[in-house]
Formats: sequence, C-alpha cells, structure tokens
Amino acid sequence: MASNVVNLNRFRKKKQREEKAKHAEINRVRHGRTQAEKDREHAERARATRLLEGKRLERSHDEVVEAEAATDGSDEV
Repeated sequence: MASNVVNLNRFRKKKQREEKAKHAEINRVRHGRTQAEKDREHAERARATRLLEGKRLERSHDEVVEAEAATDGSDEV
C-alpha cells in the first residue's frame, strides 16, 4: 500500500505556470498581430508620409519674412 508522495508546493507552482501560459496564449490571439500585418502598416504609414510631403507647398523666403513680421506685432502704426 505504497502511495506517491506529492510535493504540494511543486504542484501549486506547476498549476500556476500552466494557467499563466494559457492566459498568455489567449492574449496573444486577442491582441497580437503578425509580422506581416506590422510590416504592411509600416509601409502604409511611409507611403502616406511620402504623399503628404509631395503635396507640401513651399513658401518663398520673402513670404516667410513677411508672415513673421505680420505675426510679430513689431510694426509701428
């Protein structure tokens, strides 16, 4: 009538590790993104930035100076 001796601390820790691994797997599925999805999003952002920069209107130096003077308030009236 020999029975196996069970270390309760080891059993408890093993159970906690299994539950934590299960919870982590659920979170990876719920919140994770694949590398392809991350790469696609990065490419879309880069493309949008390039398109925006391509449509930027450049002001001449004279216009910049005039605009700064108008907002300065240093003009005497």
